[in-house]
Amino acid sequence: QVQLVESGGGLAQVGGSLRLSCARSGIDFAISAMSWYRQAPGKQREVVESYSTHGDRNYGDSVKGRFTISGDKGIDPLYLQMNSLRPEDTAVYYCHVEGRKLDGSRAVHWGQGTQVTVSS
Repeated sequence: QVQLVESGGGLAQVGGSLRLSCARSGIDFAISAMSWYRQAPGKQREVVESYSTHGDRNYGDSVKGRFTISGDKGIDPLYLQMNSLRPEDTAVYYCHVEGRKLDGSRAVHWGQGTQVTVSS
């Protein structure tokens, strides 16, 4: 059973840093992309940063230069280093992994989310 468990969220001050972790287990498919998403109250879920196994990286415009994804080797925890935090970064952050199973079907998995609150 695939499990993604996020941790590292909490309360931070404006300008501070947090590092989120996503522990992955039970991966039974070939991973094609790993991502962090976030969802603020009353807003749609949006991609924060994604990494594909082809080497493509995509950043949300609002986090470019401040957030960095790492641990993308498939067996390590997936991390999101968040620096220069702003109040608008307050959201629930989700780990997301997708790929293909041996039978060709698509696999998509989400973690349960971790709350990040940035206080001014």
